[in-house]
Amino acid sequence: MTQYKNLKLDQQLCFALYAATHAITRAYRNALENFGLTYPQYLVMLVLWEGDGISVSAIANKLELDSGTLTPMLKKLEVAGLLSRTRNKQDERIVIVMLTDKGHKLQHEIASIQKDVACQTGLSDDNFVILRDSLHQLVQTLKPTE
Repeated sequence: MTQYKNLKLDQQLCFALYAATHAITRAYRNALENFGLTYPQYLVMLVLWEGDGISVSAIANKLELDSGTLTPMLKKLEVAGLLSRTRNKQDERIVIVMLTDKGHKLQHEIASIQKDVACQTGLSDDNFVILRDSLHQLVQTLKPTE
């Protein structure tokens, strides 16, 4: 039995975040299965719906992923007909990702998923925004300085 209260599992912020992340991604996973998307692929699509025609490195940066993780996701989304990848004519090292018509249309089909998952949290709109903003601030605070 631990003598330190701060070492109890229910006192850990990391575990609370870990468990909450699993619960949220499970809720998204169930909704996204109908559209043939995984949760990470959904995140990629969100980035592209915000700004189509961006580089692989910009997507990786925004999602805090390395290209080794992102590239297989992009390939699967390309095979599914949701996006295309082309090399930049001025710099062949840069790969630009563009949504296809099917990728654009998918946005309209799954727009309600986020609202459904937000509703499942049981949080009021105000508390939802406070929690989201607090988590974004936590991420910024914990980011290593370069």
